[in-house]
Amino acid sequence: MDPITHTLLGASLAHVTFGRRLGRAAALVGGLAAFAPDVDVFISSAADPLVATAYHRGFTHALAFAPVGAAIVAALWLARPAWRERRRWCELWAAATLAWLSHALLDAATSYGTQLFWPFSTARAGWDLIAIVDPVFTLALLAGLVVAVPRRTVRPAAVALAFAACYMVLGGVQHARAVNAQHELAARRGHAPVRVEVMPTLANNLVWRALYEHEGRIFSDRIRAGWFSGATVREGWSLPLVRAANLTPAEIARDRRESFARFAWFSDHWVARSPADATLLADMRYTLSAEAFDPIWGIRFTPAGAPTEVEWLNRARDRRVNLAETWREITGADERFRAIR
Repeated sequence: MDPITHTLLGASLAHVTFGRRLGRAAALVGGLAAFAPDVDVFISSAADPLVATAYHRGFTHALAFAPVGAAIVAALWLARPAWRERRRWCELWAAATLAWLSHALLDAATSYGTQLFWPFSTARAGWDLIAIVDPVFTLALLAGLVVAVPRRTVRPAAVALAFAACYMVLGGVQHARAVNAQHELAARRGHAPVRVEVMPTLANNLVWRALYEHEGRIFSDRIRAGWFSGATVREGWSLPLVRAANLTPAEIARDRRESFARFAWFSDHWVARSPADATLLADMRYTLSAEAFDPIWGIRFTPAGAPTEVEWLNRARDRRVNLAETWREITGADERFRAIR
């Protein structure tokens, strides 16, 4: 999730839970503790571009690390004598822990993947309940906090949190509806998916990007699950799934650090070659275009003698959102969406 939403959620939870005892410090420590886990974006290696992908949403996002990270944040308040009293500081630490946990769980509710259970497991939790940017969720938290903190009351923030929780539940309901529609679509094609993933698109829980694997290919479609209408689909494309056995001899010879296996783990094994560049092994979950697969990020094996065995390509900054098209999809005005049956 974006840093602003993390900060607002952590501040809201800390303020509602501890605001009466800690005053405005609760929201402040909560906001800071909810922001802090993303410090892992600074972990990188010039010799291995995949180090950054391995550590982002890694140990700093683990449930087990939350009390430790929260203690580091809360320790900042020890500079003031008023906060050195043990019970008062422990409450501050508890508020920070709650906020830190909210960051990890909110990230897990998106599709990117979060190592919640490190160091016991490196599995990446991605529940596909909410988009990485969703203004409805964010603005509700902001409104509650802006009203609650200056007035030294918790009710507006509590109402905002209740709304946010209901909105997340709605995301779960919408996700289930989109998955059901995807299975109907696959059945109509005579396919039996061996695995599926359905992800919310930017800023809404109505239009979903749907992937499934069938007979070694990844099929990609867009599904609209209206709040008060049946599901419709905008059929997409398919590409061959790339496994380690599908690498070229030159790529296999270069893969000394198991770069492909690590990238496949990061991509939840939704790996395909870019249609525009067969040397680019890309994460098919994310695309710059709804018209065809135009990958946002991926890896390319480098020639022998290069300083790194793979090159990491990240085109996230190239993304341009067509607001008019996005609005047509959300409102159901896009005529390219058709009934599945």
